[in-house]
Formats: sequence, structure tokens, C-alpha cells
Amino acid sequence: MLAGCDKPTQLEQLKQQNRILMLTRNTPTTYYNDRDAPSGFEYELASRFAEELGVELQVRVINSIDLLLQTLMRPAFEQPVTFAAAGLSITPERQRRVAFASPYKNINLHLVYNRFLTKPTSFDELTEGELRVEQGSHHEERVRSLIGDFEPNWSSSNELESMDLLQMVNDGEIAYTIVDSNLWATNYIYFPNARIAFDLQPGEQVAWAFAKSDDRSLVERAEQFFQRVEEDGTLEQLNERFYGHIDQLDYVGARTFMRQLDRRLPRYRELFMQAAEEEELDWKLLAAIGYQESHWRAKARSPTGVRGLMMLTLPTAKEMGVDNRLDPVQSINGGARYFARIKRRIPERIPEPDRTWMALAAYNVGHGHLEDARVITQRRGGDPDRWIDVKESLPLLAQKKWYKGTRYSYARGHEPVVYVQNIRRYYDVLQWLEAPPNETTQLAQTSHQPGITEEPELTP
Repeated sequence: MLAGCDKPTQLEQLKQQNRILMLTRNTPTTYYNDRDAPSGFEYELASRFAEELGVELQVRVINSIDLLLQTLMRPAFEQPVTFAAAGLSITPERQRRVAFASPYKNINLHLVYNRFLTKPTSFDELTEGELRVEQGSHHEERVRSLIGDFEPNWSSSNELESMDLLQMVNDGEIAYTIVDSNLWATNYIYFPNARIAFDLQPGEQVAWAFAKSDDRSLVERAEQFFQRVEEDGTLEQLNERFYGHIDQLDYVGARTFMRQLDRRLPRYRELFMQAAEEEELDWKLLAAIGYQESHWRAKARSPTGVRGLMMLTLPTAKEMGVDNRLDPVQSINGGARYFARIKRRIPERIPEPDRTWMALAAYNVGHGHLEDARVITQRRGGDPDRWIDVKESLPLLAQKKWYKGTRYSYARGHEPVVYVQNIRRYYDVLQWLEAPPNETTQLAQTSHQPGITEEPELTP
């Protein structure tokens, strides 16, 4: 047989195709659209892997674990060279189906319960309601392995994911669920009625998955990649970005804010005033946005890589004419222009203050996701032009049964709700402190909603 007829290895196929296909899921720990750019722990890793290989990364989102694994196992001639980066735990059942590279993360499995129930300390104490887990998940495998003399009231669902199940525990619709520790760490603040009861032992390891084959060239290349990113600190840096801290939605306190009013705001007050005047905005609202974004730190950087006092993404900065995101003048001017542009996209028929609240939500989560939430609001019988209704729908963008029918799919919909709430609180304080002495008492009693300038009524 001629050597030229030998089947090329997967790495050789990659060079020929100039692309690699990543199968993933829309979850807070894997892949999602953050404002105007894709993000997620798995996506960031996969992007670096594709860059190292010198090929284009293509992404396909498959939210059913079973379907994702079935797609991965398809014959090579049906799709490009493919791997799964979807937060997959290595389990005995999955090892029979696919090949795993070396693990890159250890996780615990939290048994979560509703805090109004008795806290269970072991599997055989799950007696006060239903345990529900995601169908086809490693959680389901673990439950089946634990069933012995005692079998709890439990079920699995293909229509629900961990975020949906956490919401159901929080709302008292089910008593228990199982959640990966990394997902819990980044989302528990949204579910105040959910608590960790105990961890299922032992913990598990997360790795990328590949189709089983005698050709291990791509698996070995991935293992070399993970060895390198672990040795050079890249993996540690990504862990810190996504899991090493509580999001800025949670670390803001009133005392910190009051302290920064004296320490940092004076440096930027005139810049906020000038930028707000240029874009016909209230400078105190713009300053409140800046504090929520960065605590008025000119060199701030978020877990997703946005930078500067107004935390602009690189594409947004370019659109707004910002060359240096760390320059507070450029950042504030760019943020003001961007917020003003977003607000102009909000229908003018929406009355204030709702129009401003929706613009703030869009500034945080992206205009497309806001529109998805407004569509969901209408489907639920609410008013898509009222913030009080839309803010109830935004968190649903994290639930599969709602986001699967939207245009822009999954989003961390809880975040813009808290984001708007925080900015309104900061604006209240700024408005109160900046009011002339003879207006302070009147301002504290007014029914005027903070964050916007009152618009004069139109004469019929």
C-alpha cells in the first residue's frame, strides 16, 4: 500500500480543514454571550487551544448531554474534527462511550435543599420532598449509584438544567437537587432560599471529551496544551477570573461606597459632568454606572476581560472611538456615548423611568438579551414596556425552557436585575448628597424615580 493512501491523523485533518468544532452547552460555567462577545470558562480555554493549533474555533451549542455525546460520537466524515468542552465530569458510564483527556478541574457535588426544610446530613435523610436532577447528567449517575436499601423520591428531567433546578429548590417547588460546586459558587447569591446540605463523596474531575479512536493525536495534543497552561499559570488565571471571587454584584457595601465618594469620585466628577452634558444624560446616573462597573477604578478589569473605569469591551471601545480603555477620560466619554446609544434603541413609547432601567439592563447584559426578556414578558401575559414586568422575566433567560425559544439564547439574566437595582441605590445617594441644602429634605420625600431627569409634559 502506498504511504500516500494512509489515513491522515486528526491533527493532520485539522491542518487541512483549518478549523476545529467545539461542542458545548449554554451554562454559566461553559459558554454564553456576555454583552457583545462570547465568554465562559470552557470557551476561553478552547479559544486558546484553537489559537495554539493555528485553526479557527467553531462552536456548536447542544444543551442535552445525551445528544452532545451522541454528536461527538458521529463518524469523522460527517463533521469537522470535534471535541466536547462542556464541563463534563469523568464517570464510568461516559468512559465507556468517549475518550477523555487528562482532567483540569476538581469539583464537588453539592446536595442542595430548601432552607425551610430540615437540613439532611446524608442521602437516606432526603425524606421531605422530591429530589430532581438533570437527565443524562453525572448527577443522575451518582443518584443511581447511591440507591441501596433506601431510595428517595427522585426523578430526572431532560427539560431542566441545574439553574432551573436551583430556582425550583429556591421557590419550594422541589425539595432537593444536586449542583456542581463551581456553578454554585458563581450563582448562589441569586437563590437565597437554597442551601448546601452536604457533599456527595467522592468528588469528580472535569475534562474535555473526544470520540473514541485508535488515533489519539488530538487527545495527546490537548493533554500537552493543559500541561502547558497549568505550568505557565494560564489555567490558574482563568480559574481566578471565573471562580476566584464573588462577582461585583455582591461585594458592594454602603460603607465602601460612601468611602469612595470622598476618595475617588472627586478625581472624575468633572469628567462625568462633561460627558453627561455632551450626551444629554444625568451625570449622577453616569457616575453611578461607573461605580457599579469598576468602583471608579481607572485600571479595573473584569472576569471577562473588559477594562477601564466604565468596563468597556474591546469591540465596544473601538465602536465608541476609545483607543485606550485605561484612560479615564476616554473610558467615561466612551461609556457615556455607548449608554446613550443603547438608550436610543429602547422604544420611545416606554415611559420614564422604565426606559432608563431597561437601558441600564441592556448596558449590562446586551440589547439582544433584553429584547428576548421583553418577548418572554409578553408571552407570560406581562407588559414588555414595564420594567417591573421585564425584570421578572430576565432571570428566565438562564432557564432552558425559556431561553431555548429565544433569538439570543442563554444569558445570566439575574445579573442585570441586580445591576439596575445597585445603580438605582447609588444614584439615590448621589442625588441626595449633591442636592442643595434647601432641597435635601424635599428630595428625600419626593416620588420622583432616581436616575433620570424629569421630562416636561407635552402639550396636546
